Amino acid sequence: MDRILRASRASGSLNLSNRSLREVPNEIYGNLEPGGGDEKWWEAVELQKLILAHNNIEVLTEDLKNLSFLTVLNLSHNKLFSLPAAVGELTALKSLDISFNSIAVIPEEIGAATSLVKLDCSNNLLKGLPCGLGRCLELSEFKASNNCIAELPEDLANCSKLLKLDVEGNKLKMLSENLMASWTKLTELNAAKNMLGNIPDGIGALSQLIRLDFHQNKISSIPSSIKGCSSLTEFYMGTNLLSSLPVEIGVLSHLGMLDLHSNQLKEYLVEACKLSLSVLDLSNNSLSGLPAEIGTMTTLRKLVLTGNPMRTLRSSLVSGPTPALLKYLRSRLSSGEEASGSPSGTIKDDQIAMATRLSMSSKELSLTGLRLSSIPPAVWQSNDIVKLDLSKNSIEELPKDLSSCSSLQALVLSSNRIKEWPGEVVASLSNLICLKLDNNPLRKIPSTGFGALTKLQILDLSGNAGSLPDPPALSSLPFLEELYLRRMQLREVPPEIPNLLQLRILDLTQNFLSAISTEFIKLTSLTELYLSDNNIAALPPELGLLESNMQVLKLDGNPLRSIRRAILDQGTKAVLKYLKNRIPDPVV
Repeated sequence: MDRILRASRASGSLNLSNRSLREVPNEIYGNLEPGGGDEKWWEAVELQKLILAHNNIEVLTEDLKNLSFLTVLNLSHNKLFSLPAAVGELTALKSLDISFNSIAVIPEEIGAATSLVKLDCSNNLLKGLPCGLGRCLELSEFKASNNCIAELPEDLANCSKLLKLDVEGNKLKMLSENLMASWTKLTELNAAKNMLGNIPDGIGALSQLIRLDFHQNKISSIPSSIKGCSSLTEFYMGTNLLSSLPVEIGVLSHLGMLDLHSNQLKEYLVEACKLSLSVLDLSNNSLSGLPAEIGTMTTLRKLVLTGNPMRTLRSSLVSGPTPALLKYLRSRLSSGEEASGSPSGTIKDDQIAMATRLSMSSKELSLTGLRLSSIPPAVWQSNDIVKLDLSKNSIEELPKDLSSCSSLQALVLSSNRIKEWPGEVVASLSNLICLKLDNNPLRKIPSTGFGALTKLQILDLSGNAGSLPDPPALSSLPFLEELYLRRMQLREVPPEIPNLLQLRILDLTQNFLSAISTEFIKLTSLTELYLSDNNIAALPPELGLLESNMQVLKLDGNPLRSIRRAILDQGTKAVLKYLKNRIPDPVV
């Protein structure tokens, strides 16, 4: 113990985990007291990090207040029944982990620990939370799962910097509108396995929410305000009482995972077929059939339908591979339905005219799904168009007249027949920040293709195998925040990607990648990384250094051998933490 304490006085860090301790050694509270031998007490460092996890400690005394310089305190997996009021005197404390104990009450004094950023009190015996937590204004990650909490104190509304909230496995019956309206920076909300009867309308204020989990509650409807969750990528509503879906769910353009299993749904909305889902779980509902429009959801790679009283689909289709089912559903689109999706003559002209009129106020012109073979003049005759959506048509090239749309910021050309890079036209669109050319038969982009797109923030080239220009073409996009390269037959990551320092979302799904470079640690702004369905057998431990910002890491469909399945099943945070812990210690 003397040797360990001596080392802690030099480093400011003390790890006594897994030592079968029944109490905190008294020497810890007087850690700066001079030791024996030739130790120079005036060179000692105040204890800043104390880890006592996985012991048998039952009591923590008020002497804790002596450790006033502590920034990290980990007491998880012990036998604590209470937390002393002295925790409030740790004014420098940023991370407190008291998970997996038998604590029934957290003292109100914790509100005085105003530097607190992370608090984990999960897996205890808590029936409530102290109002004092509302004074911890820096709190950004709060985990209180698997307790007996019946309600959240309204004072938590003061914690406006909250990014992650996990209250799974409690006895919550409601989440107040006031709390929802205050947590506008939330990126993850997990309130699964509670007794919630509804989702508050205020959920629409959470525009930065990426992951939302309400599975295993008693929720009967999803409010139309869900459309405000515009960043949502994962939505879990399994095992609830849903009988219908709001049409507004169809506008969640980033949604990739939608779990609706074990509800009471009798139909799946046609409007929801607009979603770019990769996984849709509709198992164990009351569906007797499906809209044929689901067949047009080309991004869908997994559709789960078991446990439904299907009458219009053969059981072999329901339980068979998703691509076969989608192909069958597409074949069921009647000529009338196809006509409505690809109007001609007067009907088509009327739709173009109506869309043009609507664009006068919204500055957004949508001509999607009209089977246009060319871009109508109404596009460049419209004034001040900011967004132009021409997806799901049969357009082969862009006319030079489109260059006159100088105010255009977003150009969506997904699912057309464009073969040649429209370099001259896009180069003239000086305000362009979003360009989507996914699912076109695009040939190789010239090495200078991105040269004029210096303001570009979003680029989607998915499904265009072999179209990427030679390196370092992507380096000319310094402000790129979202890059989608799905189904590109890539065998290695383009080497300039780690230098795109503003990148927040990177999608490399369904390629042939076998390795990820350690250079990825440069991408400190990355919040979402999609690596599913590749040939990756191992990840560099350094990837764990991105833990603080990364919210989503998708790895399914890879032959990973270096990470246990149990860890992978725990999700992004657990995987990154595991990788971080495997980083070799620096050689002294």
